[in-house]
Amino acid sequence: MKLQCVAAVLCFVSGVVMAGKYSREKNEQKPAGGEGKGVEFRISKLNQVWDKAIRMQLAPVRLSELHSDLKIQEKDELHWKKLKVEGLDESGEKEAKLRQNFNVILAKYEMDGKRDSRSLESNSLKDHDTKEGDMFDDPRLDKLWNKAKSSGKFLEEELLILRREFQHHKDKIHEYNIVMDTVSRTEEIHKNVISPLEADVKEHAVLQKHTELKEKMRDLNQGFERLRKLSHEGFSEESEFREPRVIELWESAKRSNLTQDELDSLKEELRHFETKVEKHSHYQEQLELSHQKLLHVEALGDSEHIQKNKDKYNTLSEKTREMGYKVRGGRARYTPRRLSV
Repeated sequence: MKLQCVAAVLCFVSGVVMAGKYSREKNEQKPAGGEGKGVEFRISKLNQVWDKAIRMQLAPVRLSELHSDLKIQEKDELHWKKLKVEGLDESGEKEAKLRQNFNVILAKYEMDGKRDSRSLESNSLKDHDTKEGDMFDDPRLDKLWNKAKSSGKFLEEELLILRREFQHHKDKIHEYNIVMDTVSRTEEIHKNVISPLEADVKEHAVLQKHTELKEKMRDLNQGFERLRKLSHEGFSEESEFREPRVIELWESAKRSNLTQDELDSLKEELRHFETKVEKHSHYQEQLELSHQKLLHVEALGDSEHIQKNKDKYNTLSEKTREMGYKVRGGRARYTPRRLSV
């Protein structure tokens, strides 16, 4: 009888330990109340990335962008976990997409351990040596920018908007190269297949990724053509929008199969969205200025001014994160492909 009781207790303890090891709380963390330091995200690996970014001392604007990207990743992963419980991702396609998105985030912020090797790859869109005076790491963009800047067609405010367009295109090239790198690594993994059936499934996944890459390349070509036209002709008074991300969405919408009523409705929504994008850009600029000022007062050692500037910096940082999350979420929402489904 005693042996049975001991065995039962051991089984119970073992079950508690294993449950703790594989429990939801291990992967989904909640902010600590009272004691201990709170956490930014409910998923452990996202907190690890965030902590690493802080240790790396990323620039304030980059840090706020990473926070927004991780928030969206968190939302998508928590949604996927619900789908998995309901058996709605039997093929594992959504899980694979989430994993790819996570890898893209790591690569985007140079946290994947491939920072040195990526710059040496010959199949990326950048295939030249960076020269002094280059702003956009691409000879075609630099040539266009220098021509536009010296043309006299743009007011100072317009040059700032144009520069944001060029920077946005540069970021898109960078993201394209990261996705291409991720697809290449996925192909290497998919070579190690177990059965013909598994090979067919993985081949289909790879083909889908190549289709995505072709779409991204098409968007890049269309975006560059717009920059080329804009640099030669200047801003038109008939332009519907001024912010590059909103212009990109509007141009894509006009090429889609949306009806005129749907386009009119989307145009009105994009106007509101553009206001958010402009507000986010403003917060980013103010955050960078606040960071520079904080570094200055810290160097002077004035404790009263240091705390005052820290409070202002923290407030701006939080507002920039919140607005960045809204902008990224809005961009996904207004993608014409989703609207037309």
